[in-house]
Amino acid sequence: MQRKSSAAPIRRQTQTLAVAAAGAALFWLIGMPLPLLLGPMFACLAFALGGAQLKGVKPVSEAMRTVLGVAVGASVTPELLERVGSMAISVALVPLFVFFIGLFGYPYFRRICGFDRATAYYSAMPGGLQDMILFGEEAGGNVRALSLVHATRVLVIVSIMPALLAVMFGMRLDNPPGEPIGTIPPHELLIMVGCALVGWLGGKKIGLFGAAILGPLALAAVASLAGLIHHRPPAESILAAQFFIGLGVGVQYVGITMGEVRRVVIAALGYCAILAVLSVIFAEAVHFLGVAPQVEALLAFAPGGQAEMVVLAIVAGADMAFVVTHHLVRLIVVIAGAPLAARWLR
Repeated sequence: MQRKSSAAPIRRQTQTLAVAAAGAALFWLIGMPLPLLLGPMFACLAFALGGAQLKGVKPVSEAMRTVLGVAVGASVTPELLERVGSMAISVALVPLFVFFIGLFGYPYFRRICGFDRATAYYSAMPGGLQDMILFGEEAGGNVRALSLVHATRVLVIVSIMPALLAVMFGMRLDNPPGEPIGTIPPHELLIMVGCALVGWLGGKKIGLFGAAILGPLALAAVASLAGLIHHRPPAESILAAQFFIGLGVGVQYVGITMGEVRRVVIAALGYCAILAVLSVIFAEAVHFLGVAPQVEALLAFAPGGQAEMVVLAIVAGADMAFVVTHHLVRLIVVIAGAPLAARWLR
């Protein structure tokens, strides 16, 4: 009996990998953009809505995020540091951006959607999915609703942004994610692996939020500034990261009921419309001030997940450091405000 129960999760994970691989293959065959990200995401979403008991491969998915952390850190160069001052204006707008999201998002979920105070607040805050679920649970919120709201937020943004970039800016989104593994010096590969593992595990040990991305990012940035690495992680690893990130978003909908679709997912879609309007307003303001091109400004103020935004920045050929800096500040603002919000909610 014990052997049967331990084998069940492995069967579900194997089934999930097969579904994700089929989705990636289908999207590649029909010429869709980002097939390794969107294919697994929509395939797992479709099977989850159909009642399939899929299961993510959490350790592997988390390990894949370290690749993106190293990719961003490797783009932190002395030339970039010279431009930090030019980001000050747009970075200063991020707290205001979060304030307006809360100003419109909280009443929307509380008054229009009928969520309780804790669930409404943490549904409205554009933080990381795991962070918002944890804080919301501690404040007495509905964990399932929080999970579905934030999964839908990420799903919608990751689905719409490629089409938006292709239609509005004529981008092909086929920039190579990196160089083939055979062209990168072996000693640099070893340094990258070290940055990924030490940054991830060390970050978790000290309680760093988003440790899988931010820990490797910090160490890779130091290595890049010291002249130890001159390349991003190999293309193969970044493509693998796309696959597992897409899979991870899709499986969030496992076990969803029609009642949850009607009440929570539709509410989340309305919230995404609010986010879209605010994101465009702030992105246009940043572009108008001459701080950044439209693509970078839009990616910087699109409140998706860190990992997903890194992938989009890579394939769009955008300034990853600019984009990630703004998302990092957004997460810091949201998380720093969580204790104050918890006191108010009580």
